[in-house]
Amino acid sequence: MQKLQTVNAETLLYEPLEKPSFVVDSLIPTGLSLFCGSQKIGKSWLMLKLCLCVSQGIPLWDMPTMEGDVLYLCLEDTFCRIQDRLFRLTDEASGRLHFAVASCKLSDGLIVQLEDYLKDYPDSRLIVIDTLQKVRTASKDNAYASDYGDISLIKDFADRHSLAVIVVHHIRKQNDSDVFNKVSGTTGLTGSADATFVLEKEKRASDTAKLYVTGRDTPYQEYTLRFRDCSWELVERKTQEQLAKETIPDVLFRLVDFMRDKEEWAGTATELLAAMRETETIPTVITKWLNEYRTTFLNENHIVYQYSRKKHGRQISLAKRAGDSGDGGDSDIGIPPVTVIDA
Repeated sequence: MQKLQTVNAETLLYEPLEKPSFVVDSLIPTGLSLFCGSQKIGKSWLMLKLCLCVSQGIPLWDMPTMEGDVLYLCLEDTFCRIQDRLFRLTDEASGRLHFAVASCKLSDGLIVQLEDYLKDYPDSRLIVIDTLQKVRTASKDNAYASDYGDISLIKDFADRHSLAVIVVHHIRKQNDSDVFNKVSGTTGLTGSADATFVLEKEKRASDTAKLYVTGRDTPYQEYTLRFRDCSWELVERKTQEQLAKETIPDVLFRLVDFMRDKEEWAGTATELLAAMRETETIPTVITKWLNEYRTTFLNENHIVYQYSRKKHGRQISLAKRAGDSGDGGDSDIGIPPVTVIDA
């Protein structure tokens, strides 16, 4: 039996360890990623665009890529169909991008095939498997165990070689408030993956889609994409912080403006709303929001909120944090930047 390998806390605290790297900066990490979407939505077009970018070392949209050899297993296509897609996507292609339209299944030797491929192309950065269904193990056993086992084999391979492996998969038709719960199969798939991507259109005929991203080393992001001339173009990217800002009630932005020329203010919630000339918000709601956002939004904007019960009612106190000035570079206070690319 192999001895259990351990690392003590002191070593982890002081020894420099190599951080996870990204094949596409801030988007696609080394390790295993699931890329999911409904059938015929354009997943393969985006994967081909990604493969072209990495093989040539050119940015995907505005994000730098780590150049290297790329293998694209197009297991639902033919070489003729791939050629037609290349005709539409590019005038130049790199010899570092390789295609295969057939492979073994995971249970029959796929990992051995991939290991052999790496011997010939040791500078590989990315492997795309399109689709999972074409390589997964047929099993009547526990569905979770089957999903987890299949994905773990691919993840182990990706981790051992420090490269990115993207597995293309489908989503279910059922609705769910959490888009990642739509991934077909059990949580054994998403739970094992280092990152999960879901490409989804609101309407089938629409030329725009949302790409949702989450992962262990990839913070939650949302991308708005447009499909034009057979290529997915970036329209807008929003980070987790920007998305969080969007949930902040508008009245709190106006409160920041209200406090801009004041060092402090005190009174009841009703008096505060009257002083701000707010008619759409009720006192109990503004009090709740002030408390909810006191350590985040208000703190970021240098406002200290305090609350107390007095004999004549509930008292609100607002003050500029000591040492902060109401002047200077806060003209766009609390409003996050949004990356927009005009298509």
